[in-house]
Amino acid sequence: MTSTSTSPAGATTAGVVHHRVAVGGGTTLHCVTAGDHGSPVLFVHGFPETWWTFHELIPLLATEHRVVAPDLRGLGDSGGDPGATSGTAAAEDLHALVGALGLGPVHVLGQDVSGPVVFRLATTHPEDVLSLTAVETALPGFGFEALADVARGGAWHVGVIASPGAAELVLTGRERRFLAEQWFPAMTRVTGAVTVEDLEEFTRALSRPGAWRAWHGLYSSALAEGEEFRALVADGALRAPVLAVDGASAPHTATTMSRVSAGPVSRVALADAGHHVALEAPAALAAAVSTFTAGVDARRSAGAAAGARGTSA
Repeated sequence: MTSTSTSPAGATTAGVVHHRVAVGGGTTLHCVTAGDHGSPVLFVHGFPETWWTFHELIPLLATEHRVVAPDLRGLGDSGGDPGATSGTAAAEDLHALVGALGLGPVHVLGQDVSGPVVFRLATTHPEDVLSLTAVETALPGFGFEALADVARGGAWHVGVIASPGAAELVLTGRERRFLAEQWFPAMTRVTGAVTVEDLEEFTRALSRPGAWRAWHGLYSSALAEGEEFRALVADGALRAPVLAVDGASAPHTATTMSRVSAGPVSRVALADAGHHVALEAPAALAAAVSTFTAGVDARRSAGAAAGARGTSA
């Protein structure tokens, strides 16, 4: 597996370096990195986003962490066969990315539909994960399926995207209108948080060939994973420290993560934010993540020091 620096194909921001990383199976992920010291943090975007959703959050965390933010397989500027996109494939891509970049265990932050992806990473590759921060997250087997039930308050887009070819048929060529007139007005609360530059970048990514099929893979697999996720929880597989961050969905993320975590869950609710917390409240999210990861790092250092003293004794 190899990593090479590359020029940005779309929007960029000061202080980040763009990379293309071969993760096996013929797939190459695009990601950005920032910061050169401290424990590593991996940001994983949700729908309809790319790494760009973290462009204000990255510099706030890069002062004390090495930050990595990829585009998931088939999305943004990452490659890969959209037909192979699933939560399992995405988690394995992240596992390979951690190894290819030589990160060692990382603090992982996932939001929205990447929640199942980072949960799978944390439970199937626990050696990769120092901690898990879930932002505005639902999980299969623990409420995600209800999001497809519009008769009981579910979201229409879940069923449309999970249905083969439906989103492509209905939304191709209308991506910017969908985002500007439907999605972000309904899913955000902070006026002006989503800028014209944000809209243009997300529209560019959502309009790329195969993007809707890639999103279909993530949503359809999440709707099918409930039994497997319940089995993982029954085995106590999620042992990493967990932070749950809610915006508009409060207290859903915190409640969900408390049901699946083997240990206590730290909770933060950002009452003024909507669903897109990284865009709407980057400073508050950065403060929450910084405090949480510092505590995890301190406990880990203390444990390592105690172990070293025991060995020397």
